[in-house]
Amino acid sequence: MAEQQVQPLHNEKHANTKIQNGINVEFLKTQHLVPVVAHEFARVANEFPMSFVKNNETGQFQAVAMFGLEPGENLFVQDGKWTAAFAPMATTRYPLGLVKHPQEDQYGIVIDEASPLVGEAEGNALFENGEETDYLKRRKEALVSFIEFSHVTEAFTKYLADKELLVAQTLTVDIKGEKKDINGIYLIDEKKLNELSDEEFLELRKRGYLAPIYSFLTSTHQVARLARLKAQQA
Repeated sequence: MAEQQVQPLHNEKHANTKIQNGINVEFLKTQHLVPVVAHEFARVANEFPMSFVKNNETGQFQAVAMFGLEPGENLFVQDGKWTAAFAPMATTRYPLGLVKHPQEDQYGIVIDEASPLVGEAEGNALFENGEETDYLKRRKEALVSFIEFSHVTEAFTKYLADKELLVAQTLTVDIKGEKKDINGIYLIDEKKLNELSDEEFLELRKRGYLAPIYSFLTSTHQVARLARLKAQQA
């Protein structure tokens, strides 16, 4: 895969740069887990199973959508095309990104110039007469929202972890009659959830956490879909 060439976005340097609509399939085809934010759990649950993964160095958990059953496998990329009806925000940001300036509380926009979606021939212009286009303004807003949503999701995930509502699980899937175990993932412990006191449950409701919790629980049924896709592609 081509190396990324991430550069700060500049109205002179990128005066004629355009971005085509689409998803960077080349990058995604080897991703089996992609971060998701709580705000999109309901939509993610219609397509993919979700789980939490633990960073062993920091002990922090992160919510992810599962695109495959093992590392390097994405069952939703076929013949170079993205086949799912929805793509999480983390995948649609590309080829733009936000970088935080170390000294100040400001973000700068960067662009991956090596992306197949970036060029001067076709796509959505980023600048017109040195000014940001409406397209770029919308993309910027989406990038900022993603950062904000990520902070909210981190707080949500930490709350679940602190309340000991996350539990290490092994998922067993059936692929063409063969059983396969998926380890290293954490799910929301439904039994513990049901054992919470009325007070604790009310706290979840007040924080707006019930909807993402239930979406997460529903999503687990999509593991069977991954197993079906894997069997079809085998």
